[in-house]
Amino acid sequence: MIDDLIAHNGEWAQDFAYGDLPTAPARHLAVVVCMDSRIDVFAALGLDLGEAHIIRNAGGIVTDDVIRSLVISQRFLNTTGIVVIQHTRCGMQTFSDDQLADALDEETGQRPTWKIGSFKDLDQSVKSSVRTIRHSPFIPHRDQVWGFVYDVETGKLRRIIGPDDQDQPLRAASAGE
Repeated sequence: MIDDLIAHNGEWAQDFAYGDLPTAPARHLAVVVCMDSRIDVFAALGLDLGEAHIIRNAGGIVTDDVIRSLVISQRFLNTTGIVVIQHTRCGMQTFSDDQLADALDEETGQRPTWKIGSFKDLDQSVKSSVRTIRHSPFIPHRDQVWGFVYDVETGKLRRIIGPDDQDQPLRAASAGE
């Protein structure tokens, strides 16, 4: 498999035309999205290379490392807008934090020191991630943050929360969310 990837890269690099793109994204946008392989972020949002920072992780949840990336994106690379995208049929909805932590502890003798971030309620998870961004003192531009759910069956985005929506209190999360 790796040989195929390297061969493809060699062919692709022969016609590489992106070497002169600036480091800062042209649309001043950062997108936080799940690592799910069914999501083609550039195609789904109509973006080209060089137009947005794409920050991917399991679940598209806003973790400390996502905050770190957003801080660098905004403070040094001129982004001002943030879009959070989670999706239907996400693997993070299929287990609880305790289940994974217990399995890791049983296998390795250690519990993870990092937050796992599983969830049951997709809309609430998107709102929680948006709220985390809005309340971070380290992110200077927190007024243009949107949250969406991407439907993996239709390719459509459903808006959950935007800049003009009030910061509604979140319901109490159940264990593992």
